[in-house]
Amino acid sequence: MKSIRFTKHALAQCIERGTNELEVIEAIRNGNHKPAKQGRLEYRYDFQFDGKWQGHSYAIKRVAPIIVESETEIVVVTVYTFYF
Repeated sequence: MKSIRFTKHALAQCIERGTNELEVIEAIRNGNHKPAKQGRLEYRYDFQFDGKWQGHSYAIKRVAPIIVESETEIVVVTVYTFYF
């Protein structure tokens, strides 16, 4: 598998949105993907969460990295998380 590199922005978004590099990598390796803007790909993967985020309880956390893929690597441009 290609190496996965995170931009500084993506790393900051992981912290801000309650995920981490390991979950993002798992989302890329095991999640479903669809086309995103500007020729990018969006991956989605649901994790069992059963916890609190910003004072609310949620059962599931969806990690959705946006990536650009080249011949040699995958670059994580940003990361979204959704709680439900």
